[in-house]
Amino acid sequence: MDFGYIKEAFFIGVFLAFMIGPVFFMLIQTSILKGFRAAFVFDLGVILGDVSFLLIAFFGSRIFIERIQDNPYLFMGGGVVMMVYGLLTFLKKKEIPPVQDKKLVVKVSSNYLQLFINGFLLNFLNIGVLGFWLGMIVVYSARFSMDEHKIFLFFSLVVLFYLLTDVGKILLAKRLRSKMTPSRTFLMKRIMGVILMLFGLLLFAKAFLPKEKLHINNVTHIEKTEHDTE
Repeated sequence: MDFGYIKEAFFIGVFLAFMIGPVFFMLIQTSILKGFRAAFVFDLGVILGDVSFLLIAFFGSRIFIERIQDNPYLFMGGGVVMMVYGLLTFLKKKEIPPVQDKKLVVKVSSNYLQLFINGFLLNFLNIGVLGFWLGMIVVYSARFSMDEHKIFLFFSLVVLFYLLTDVGKILLAKRLRSKMTPSRTFLMKRIMGVILMLFGLLLFAKAFLPKEKLHINNVTHIEKTEHDTE
């Protein structure tokens, strides 16, 4: 694999990491409120969701995946779950965390398994992400003449650069922790809840688009701007 493809993998990975979506906001919030380890574990769950979709796209038959993509109930189900998750986040009672010198003292969650599962589910709920990865698989499989070794290496690099960029985001967000007071923390969670409900509503609304609009080629195009659904 030449340097040109490595550069492409780098730009795709960075591009995905900065896609604005529910995963993006939740990762930033987790880093600010719970610290680096918690955010990193959450992000590993997100990455597993992407890898799962990549494997489905690569090994699944195109006909089977097109049937999945054309099924509006998957969009409805994913949208409802995301809206409920956002509503629960919004309605969560205000906690009174420990404060020192008027600044929030972060209590890092030890339930890393829950954080990992949350990251995975939040990403995996957006069935459109499958459309995005399928589009990528189709394009680069053709460019690599169906050479499985090159395809595997290329997408491994994409995921690696994606993860490294997310680590950079986590470290930058961590610096905002000193600015977080209990009131700002509560407000952030409220805003996060609204964002999740909005993305869930958009996902739900896609179920009512004409069937041709849900076709894999159209969904792939749409989801390139919504991935951290990235």
